[in-house]
Amino acid sequence: MATNRGVAYMGPGKVEVQSIDFPKLALGKRKCNHGVILKVVTTNICGSDQHMVRGRTTAPLGLTLGHEITGEVIECGRDVEFLKVGDICSVPFNIACGRCRNCKEGKTGICLSVNPARPGAAYGYVDMGGWIGGQAEYVMVPYADFNLLKFPDRDQALEKIKDLTMLSDIFPTGYHGAVTAGCGPGSIVYVAGAGPVGLACAASAHLLGAAVVIVGDMIPERLKQAKSFGCEVIDLKKGATLEEQIAAIVGTPEVDCAVDCVGFEARGHGSDAGVERPATVLNALMTVTRAGGNIGIPGLYVTGDPGGVDDNAKVGNLSIRIGLGWAKSHGFTTGQCPVMKYHRNLMQAILYGKIKIAKAVNATLISLDDAPKGYSDFDKGAAKKFVINPHGMAA
Repeated sequence: MATNRGVAYMGPGKVEVQSIDFPKLALGKRKCNHGVILKVVTTNICGSDQHMVRGRTTAPLGLTLGHEITGEVIECGRDVEFLKVGDICSVPFNIACGRCRNCKEGKTGICLSVNPARPGAAYGYVDMGGWIGGQAEYVMVPYADFNLLKFPDRDQALEKIKDLTMLSDIFPTGYHGAVTAGCGPGSIVYVAGAGPVGLACAASAHLLGAAVVIVGDMIPERLKQAKSFGCEVIDLKKGATLEEQIAAIVGTPEVDCAVDCVGFEARGHGSDAGVERPATVLNALMTVTRAGGNIGIPGLYVTGDPGGVDDNAKVGNLSIRIGLGWAKSHGFTTGQCPVMKYHRNLMQAILYGKIKIAKAVNATLISLDDAPKGYSDFDKGAAKKFVINPHGMAA
C-alpha cells in the first residue's frame, strides 16, 4: 500500500511531519475525476502558512499545510484530457473550477464552486475549503486541466526548479502587487516588507521597468537581500520617518505607487518598532503614495485572528485612515492573486532568463524532515525562501 507523509499544524509554534493518507481523487464525498495525483517535486513554506503556525488564525489542529506546490503527475482522473503521467506542473495556490462566473471572468482567486463556506479556496489553508495541503510527498489537485501549468520540457524544468517553484504563489503574488499598484517603466515604487513576497514584488517591479524600487523592513538580513539585486532599502526601526527616508533617496517624500507585502501582523515604525500595529502599513502607504497613485495589497488580512491586539483586530476591523486615501484619490486592490492570470508569462520570463527569482528571494532547499526547523528559522526572520524537496528531485 502506498504511503505518504506531510507537515501538520499541531498548535501555536508547533508543526510535525506525520504519516498521512495517500491522496485519492476525491475530497470527502466529492468525486474528483477531473483531478490528478502528484508526486511533489517541491513545496514551499509561505508567510501565510506562518500566520497559521503562530496561532493567528482559526486553523484546526492536524491540518496538513502547504499551498505552494510543484509536482509530477503520477495518476490522472478519467476526465483529464490534456495532462499525462510524467508531466511536471506548477500548481496555482488558489483552486478554481474553471466553470463558475468568477473563473470565467479570470477571477480564479474567488472561485464560487470549490469552497462551501465562501468564495475562494486553497490547499492546506484555514477556511479555504478543506483541501489537503501539499507540504507532503503526494497530493491531489482537482480540475487539473484548468488549474495546472505544465512545463514544456522536463529536464529544463528540473534544471530551473528553484525558480519555477515560485510560480505557485509568491512570484505571481508579488507581480500582482506591483501590477495593481500601477508599477511600470520609470515608476518609483515602495514595497513594504522584505519577506519572500516583498522580495518577489521588488524583483517584479524591476521586471516591469521601475526606475527606483525602495524596500522597507526591520530585519537587516532581509534588507541586505533586497539590496543584493538593486533595491534601495529603508530600515523602519530608525527614528527618521518613512517620508524622510524616502525623501533622502529620491528627493521627495512621495512615491508613485506602493505595495503592502506585510499584512495583518504589521509592526509599528520607529519608536513603535516591534509593537504590533495592524494598520501601520496601510496608513503609511497612504501617507507616502502620491495623489492619484495606487496601492497594491497582496499582504494577507483575515476575518478571524485569535491573537489580535484588541477586539476589533480579532475580527479584522482595523483603524485605517481611509479619509486620507479618499482625499488623495488612491486606488486599492486587495485579495488573493489570480495566479493563472500571470503564471504562464512569468514562466516564460524564467525559462528565457529575464529574471532570476530564486536568487532574489534566496531560495533554500530543505528536506521534508527539516520542515519544522524551516518554520522556526523563517519565524525568526531568516532572509530565505525555504523550499521543501521531499523526494530529492530538486538539484
